[in-house]
Order: sequence, then C-alpha cells, then structure tokens
Amino acid sequence: MNNVVDITEKIEQNQANAQAEETAETEVAEAVLEPVDNPEGVLEAILFSMGDSVAIDKLAAVIGRDKNETLKILKDMQNAWDADANRGITLTFLEDHVQMCSKSEMFEYIVKIAKAPKNYALTDVTLETLSIIAYKQPVTRLEIEQIRGVSCDHAVNKLLELNLIQELGRLDAPGKPILFGTTEQFLRSFGVKSLDELPDVSPDRLEEFKEEAAKEVQLNLKV
Repeated sequence: MNNVVDITEKIEQNQANAQAEETAETEVAEAVLEPVDNPEGVLEAILFSMGDSVAIDKLAAVIGRDKNETLKILKDMQNAWDADANRGITLTFLEDHVQMCSKSEMFEYIVKIAKAPKNYALTDVTLETLSIIAYKQPVTRLEIEQIRGVSCDHAVNKLLELNLIQELGRLDAPGKPILFGTTEQFLRSFGVKSLDELPDVSPDRLEEFKEEAAKEVQLNLKV
C-alpha cells in the first residue's frame, strides 16, 4: 500500500513541477524585452550557468528576438565553436531545447579530472522495451506487455532508473494507468536531436518482439 501511495505522490509532484515550469515559461515568453546588443554573450552566459538544456523560446524572449532568429544565432555559435580547434565546447540541440556541452574529443582529458561515467549495458529485453516506448509513446505497461507478451516491470524500472524514460501522466481509462515516454537523456544517449530522427521500424519488427518474448518465456519455463 505504501508503494502505491509513494508512486501517486511522485506523479502528483512531477505534474506540479511541470505545471510550475510551464507557468514560468509562459511568463518569460510574454515578457516584453528590448533586443540585447550582445545576444551571443548573453546566450553563452545563460547556457553555461544553467548547465542543462534550455528551451529556445525562453532564450528568444531573454535576448529580445524571435525563435527563428535565436535559432540562427545559436547555430552560428555552434558552427564557430566547432570550427575552432582551440574551443572545447559546443552546442547540442534536443527537440526545442539547446544545451552547452564539451566536445566529444575532449572526453579523455575530462576524465582525468572528473570520475568517468559508469557504462550501463542494456539487455536485449530492456532494449526491446525501450524501442517499444520510443515508437509507441505515450504508452502504458499493459500496452508494452501486449506487444512483448511477457511482463515488463523489471525493464521499465531499469529504464526509469537510467533516466531513459519518464512518467508522462495517466491515461484517462479505468485504473488510470501510468503513461511512459522517452527523455532528453534518451536523445543524448542515442545521438539524435528529436524523435523524428529515429529510423523507421516496420510492423514486422513488432511481431518479432512478440516471437522473441515467446521464446524467452519458454526458456524461463525450462529453467
């Protein structure tokens, strides 16, 4: 019973945080700001200070430009940094957000100061579950299990732990099942800027998931 209460409280808190963030973004977007004289410097300072991704709409409001002009400025900054071998930073775009990050070739030097991140190997089962969520989102556990044919609790919990998926809310249906979708960390991990860049998957592939899951059940029964 406590677990159910904890999960409910967590979802309610996530929804409250999302609402607060949306309100803050609206207030920034509606603010009437004069165009700044040095938009590149302002953007660089904001992205450096935030450390995480920032919505391009919010950045546009701060520098007093529209979204398209702000995106062009960001792209120009990215191109200039990438072309300069003496710069160790670049920009990465994730959906409608942008983030300052170190260049990939600087990794070997960064780990000499900071602890190297732990590499997590995803099992075939976890990868299949992640694929289903990525292509079918928002999706419930039941829908995932109907495709795979077996329980997905362990795989879903592991993906939540790795911040590759997140809870998006609840489906307006009996039982109010939780809906899952991918995160920005998913985009970073798989090197894509948006879900639109994911390769197409044929309907036959989902049938293969079912067949593989069936084999997995048979193997478990033999153990």
